[in-house]
Amino acid sequence: MEHFLQGCKAAVQNIPEALDFHVVLGNEACDLDSMVSAISLAYYLAKTSTSKNLAYLPVLNIQREDFPLRTESTYFLKQNGIPEGHLIFRNEIDLQTLYESGHLVLTLVDHNVLPRGDSYLEDVVAEVIDHRHLERPAALNCKVTSELVGSCTTLVAEKIIHGAPEILDLQLASLLRDTIVLDCINMAPAAGKVTPKDTEYVTTLESMFPSLPPRGTVFDSLQKAKFDVSGLTTDQMLRKDLKVLVSRDISLAISALYMKLEDFMQKEDIESDLCSFCRRHHYNVLVAMAITFNRENEPMRQIAVYSQKEGLRRVVCKALQQATNPPLDLTAIACPPCPSTTTYQQGNTAASRKKVLPILKDFLRKRDLEESSPISMQSLENPETSNDFSGFRERTGDDNLEGGELFGDCGEQPEGQDGCPGEEQRSKGFIGTYRTQLDDGLEDERSFPPTPMNSLVEGCPLDRGLPKLTAEAILERFSHITAIDSESQSGGEKK
Repeated sequence: MEHFLQGCKAAVQNIPEALDFHVVLGNEACDLDSMVSAISLAYYLAKTSTSKNLAYLPVLNIQREDFPLRTESTYFLKQNGIPEGHLIFRNEIDLQTLYESGHLVLTLVDHNVLPRGDSYLEDVVAEVIDHRHLERPAALNCKVTSELVGSCTTLVAEKIIHGAPEILDLQLASLLRDTIVLDCINMAPAAGKVTPKDTEYVTTLESMFPSLPPRGTVFDSLQKAKFDVSGLTTDQMLRKDLKVLVSRDISLAISALYMKLEDFMQKEDIESDLCSFCRRHHYNVLVAMAITFNRENEPMRQIAVYSQKEGLRRVVCKALQQATNPPLDLTAIACPPCPSTTTYQQGNTAASRKKVLPILKDFLRKRDLEESSPISMQSLENPETSNDFSGFRERTGDDNLEGGELFGDCGEQPEGQDGCPGEEQRSKGFIGTYRTQLDDGLEDERSFPPTPMNSLVEGCPLDRGLPKLTAEAILERFSHITAIDSESQSGGEKK
């Protein structure tokens, strides 16, 4: 494994022109399941490939500087003798250049839809392996393995055991088995995550490698490392395990917290920290899902909803309280005073973030549909006074900063931290962006393709993006057409 990863790193640092790259890309959360799935599958593909001009690379879908936040992953690598320096992070490989040169193939693990900044890569996705509900449309050129098991690593282990069991050694078996054990909460049925397939492949790996340490020992050590947030700032705690949903007017962050809400809310300057976090990363609602474990290793869950906008906080809380698939069984609890936060004890402890995400997606989709309406004639006649425009829109920097309109007023924003990490890099090389509505009603940002160039065409009217369509422009166009019609009629009468 170490030799394989060293070769991957060397290939990225000195890319031969004749070499194609098959990148196995994990999700943007880059938790242990995502990391191990990417590394193990890329290793399997490399070991079973007969092509000499194709390099298989596992890529961790975060910046290298953020990797220390994944405390269980850094601990796990050390335990298994894999140096962090051998790994490839998203900021260390130029997928866009490889794509444009025709030298890129993608396999997605632990997610099945590319994030909006990577949507231009969709046509080179050859395979998907995921354990979530399938959100991508069927495609003839893409093989999809989607099964609702407890861990994506289970599906990778299945592929390896059936496809090339001879490549398994104690190190690879440990990577696979231990990750599944952590993801499935030590295989405890009461936690509501483990499935028969997870149990099957954990048992198979243990029978093949009897020297693997006991599950309980592995789980306890990884759990301790995962919950070790000592030394992390509030911002780092919230970014440690983060998902984001974006709709017409809501940018909603869902963070996993590995401590009791009462302890988190007692942090000094917590309200100021929460406000700064949302402004810095352009969120106007934050849902923090806290998880801890009792002595019997049973999960205890709590939820906090934060927003400077009381109306947004209220409707998000209502969506969570009224959820039925699954019901969350929320009970309001008293935490240290924070006027912009509502906190709950979650009675349904089997409802992990993976099950809460569809609830929030459905809420955003329905909310956008309910608030969307056709442009009225009043808005055309009085564009300065009408507020009747609705639907999806592109978010601009002014939206975030002017008067705290979207994010509330919590003081000055730190210099140099007014955007999401990597945002500029993701959009580099593209002419512009536009928004489309996905099947789930959420917003998707895509990039305009480059303007075709040939010997007869040196430019295109769309080089600077689509023309802006305003109410004034429409009225002016109508007036122009009316004037032309009047002139034509006058000319006809004279004849």
